[in-house]
Amino acid sequence: MPRAARKDHPLSMRLPEADISIIDRAAKLRGRSRTQFVRDAAVRAAEEAIMEDRPIRMSAEGFAEFVAMLDRPPEVVPAIAELFRRRAPWEHDESGESR
Repeated sequence: MPRAARKDHPLSMRLPEADISIIDRAAKLRGRSRTQFVRDAAVRAAEEAIMEDRPIRMSAEGFAEFVAMLDRPPEVVPAIAELFRRRAPWEHDESGESR
C-alpha cells in the first residue's frame, strides 16, 4: 500500500530568549528536540482546551443512574484503608519510632 503524502505546515513564533532557554532545558530533560517538545506541548494544550469545552451528553436514565451512584455511601476499599492507617516514612524519627 503506498504511503500517504505527509503534509507539514510550518509554524513560526517569536519568543524571548528566556522562553527559548526554558523550553530548550525542558526538551533536553525529555530527550526531545525543541520542535518535538513544543509541538507535543501545543497539541496536548489544544486537546485539553477542546475536552474542557466539550459537553458531556447522556440520556435522562443515564443521568439518574449517575446521580444515584453519587448519592450512595462510599464503599470501603481495604487496601486504601490500610494505606491511610500507615504512617509515612517521614513521620518516623531515626529510631523508627512514630512522631
